[in-house]
Amino acid sequence: MKKLGCIIVDDEPVARRILHEFVDQVPFMHLQGKFENAMKAETFLGNNDTDIMFLDIEMPKVSGLQLLQTIDKKPLVILTTAFPQYALEGYELEVIDYLLKPIAFNRFMKAVQKAKEYKQMQQATSVSQASSSWLFVKSDKRIEKIELNDILYAETLGNYIIIHLQNKKIIAYLTLKSLESQLPANEFIKIHQSYLVNCSRINAIEGNDVKINETSLPISRNYRDMVMNVVYQRLLKR
Repeated sequence: MKKLGCIIVDDEPVARRILHEFVDQVPFMHLQGKFENAMKAETFLGNNDTDIMFLDIEMPKVSGLQLLQTIDKKPLVILTTAFPQYALEGYELEVIDYLLKPIAFNRFMKAVQKAKEYKQMQQATSVSQASSSWLFVKSDKRIEKIELNDILYAETLGNYIIIHLQNKKIIAYLTLKSLESQLPANEFIKIHQSYLVNCSRINAIEGNDVKINETSLPISRNYRDMVMNVVYQRLLKR
């Protein structure tokens, strides 16, 4: 496995230096950049790929949580903050871990190890996707097999997601991001922070809504360009 690239986003010079020192001690990681505000980090992410972002929450002008709500292609996010009250909101934005300052190195290692294992799982899943048209999800005390073509869309429900199939719904204890990582890209796309849809099941797009059977789902401003790019790739023209 190649080294995991990471960036540090924190307005405190001491915090950036400590995290930099921690990253330098991890053999499977390399630092791609350090940014003192969210705007510079957003510019970098718009032009570059990275695996992990260490993100402070309390920053001037644009907070870390506001940054997460505006970027389309998110790396794995490890929040770094002195304020524990943000933990729940951070997990709702599908962060991989949450580190409280002052950060101990052993706790830092637990977080990056979790990120490493998640990336390995993503890579293993992407290999199996090439020959697989189904997946398994855990729902309550059952493990359900789902045919990918049966999925209409999925939506978040607190710490759960609801997977809407042709003839039923499945409630699973996982994040939308983890489901998305196991599905073929460009066939299943996010249209909103809370919705992931099967492109082949879209009946129409009207204004800022996607129509799937009798259901209308909103396209958020942050995802509209990506949705329309997928649509235009298959749009018949004169």
